[in-house]
Formats: sequence, structure tokens, C-alpha cells
Amino acid sequence: MTVTRNSLRRAVRPFRESSDLKAVLICLFDIGLFCFALAAVVLASGLVLKLLAGLLMGLAIARLFVIGHDACHQAFFSNRTANRWIGRLVFLPSLTPYSLWEAGHNVSHHVYTNLKGHDFVWAPMSKTEYDAATPARRRLERIYRSGFGFWAYYGIEIWWRKMLFPSLDEVPVRRPAHFYDGLLVTVVGVIWVAALTMIGLSSGQSVPVLLLCGFLLPFFIWNLLMGAVIFFHHTNPDIVWYDDVDAWEASRNSASGTVRLTFPGRLGRLVNNIMEHPAHHLDVRIPLYQLEQAQQVLAELPSGALTQPLTWGFLRNCIHSCKLYDYTTQTWLDFDGVSTSTCLKDATPALN
Repeated sequence: MTVTRNSLRRAVRPFRESSDLKAVLICLFDIGLFCFALAAVVLASGLVLKLLAGLLMGLAIARLFVIGHDACHQAFFSNRTANRWIGRLVFLPSLTPYSLWEAGHNVSHHVYTNLKGHDFVWAPMSKTEYDAATPARRRLERIYRSGFGFWAYYGIEIWWRKMLFPSLDEVPVRRPAHFYDGLLVTVVGVIWVAALTMIGLSSGQSVPVLLLCGFLLPFFIWNLLMGAVIFFHHTNPDIVWYDDVDAWEASRNSASGTVRLTFPGRLGRLVNNIMEHPAHHLDVRIPLYQLEQAQQVLAELPSGALTQPLTWGFLRNCIHSCKLYDYTTQTWLDFDGVSTSTCLKDATPALN
């Protein structure tokens, strides 16, 4: 059976319809979860409870971000204005400037998925690039891809360099909204830290503990989750990356550039179904509360999308195998340049 990208999109199109009621309920729940966790950090009497509340805050930030991500695609609510302003609101806990995320994610990542030089998200270095890099940059790349450095990759390469007042080299085209959104999240961050400091001073609590549990730990957990999620979305020994636009363009006819990572039971809902990624790349207008059903339809078709159960064995193998990339043979390499995967030269690249 021959399946084209257009036929796959037609198959999942019925799931595009937004439900404002579901959107409002999910939004209220996740905002409430964030506020509850923040209150628990302030009100809990013991350090352990404060740390647990901080961990919960990190998860709540990630869940709110997924809502904002959908809103940025005009998928969460049926109304464009609601998507735009609610998206900005739910992006605030992750300190994400809405318009800059929209430019980088919707345009660069989704239009040019897995095309190096255009899609910047976890694009692997070639052995030549790695060898030519400075010792500090090589060490940083090793940290990023170690399995312990996902938080550093997202925090440095995405948030700091491309989101928070990026340079013209990173974002050549500027709009006034980029500056004002960056200013908005900066002000929110300052108020957040100042409020925790004032609460600590006025209540006799340790200010460092409040800042750790109510700001630094949640922001670290958020960066860790986001870095890991986008790594496993497009990094796999069977995933193809391209550095030649003609080769990439000639083969864009499936969903093989994305990975669906499945969790035991319904645990994928803990992160608002963000790992149902092939269906999302197939049609960005499918809201998070419809992705499971859309992905099920996609799974019944020869779409080329990879489905990978979450196991420790898989995580170790993927992290160990996917360090560098040979764009000529379409083969993953380790940092010594030794091949760690089979040749993917004839495989089909990412669906946009």
C-alpha cells in the first residue's frame, strides 16, 4: 500500500477540531497545579516537602508549556486571539517569549524538520565539525549528549541563545513583538525571584531555600524535561538527518523523521501527550487532547513513523549511539567517528 504525506494528513484531519471546553478545563487544571505547587513551596514546613513541591512545579511548567505550544500552532482554542494571549500566559512560568518561540519552532523546526542548517533542534554535528570545534565546544557537546546534559542543551542552545533577547546572528529577522515578549518574561522572572525573596525575609524562612525550591529547581526540571523530550523526538539510531536540501526535499513523503515514545499505561498524559509526536508533525493543528486518537489512526497505516517503548535499554542505546552523524552515508557515529548504526542512506526523511 502506497501512502503519501497528503493521504496521511487526510487520515488524521478529523482530529483537528478544537474544543474550547476541553481547552479551558485543561488550562485551569494546569494553572491550578502550578499555583498549588508554588504555594506548597512557600507553606511547607520541611525541606523535603519543599523540594517535592519544587519538582511538581517543574512538571507543571512543562505541562503549561505544552498548552502554549499548541496555542502557538493555533490548535488549542478555536479562537486565534485566545490562542495568542493564553499562549503568552501559559508560557510565562517557563520564561518563554511567545513570538520568538513561534518564529523558531513553527518556521524553522516544522518547515525544515531534520534538515541541518535550517532545523536547529538537536541537529547532530559531523565528525569534521566536531574535530574543528574548540576544545571547550567539544566538551560542551559531550555534556549535551551524555544523557545528563539535556537541561544544559535546552537552557543554553535554545532558551538563552534563541529565546531570551537573541543576537542578530541567531534571529536575523526582528519584530517589535520579539523585544516586548522578551521583556515580559524577564520582568516576570525578576518579580518571581523578588517575591520569593520578600516572602522569605518577611516570614523568617531561608531565602536561599525558597529560591532553590521555588525557582531554580523548577526551572532546572523544566529544562531537563524539555531537553530530553526534543532529543528523543528526533534522535534515534533509525532517524535520518540531512545536510543537503535537494536530497531532503526529494524524499519528504512519510513520518519517519519523528519518534513516538510510548510510556506504560497512560503516563504519557503526565506531559500532556507531547510524545505523540509523529501525529503532531503530520498536522500541527491537532490539539493535545486529540493526539492520542490521531496517533492511533496513524499507527494503523504504513506511515514510516517510529514507535519506541520507553525502556532503560532503549535510553542507554540511543544516548550511546547518537553522538555525531555522517551526512554522506546517513550513519550515526560515536565521538571517535566509529559507526554506531546501520546505513540510513535510502531511508525516508522527516515529515513536515
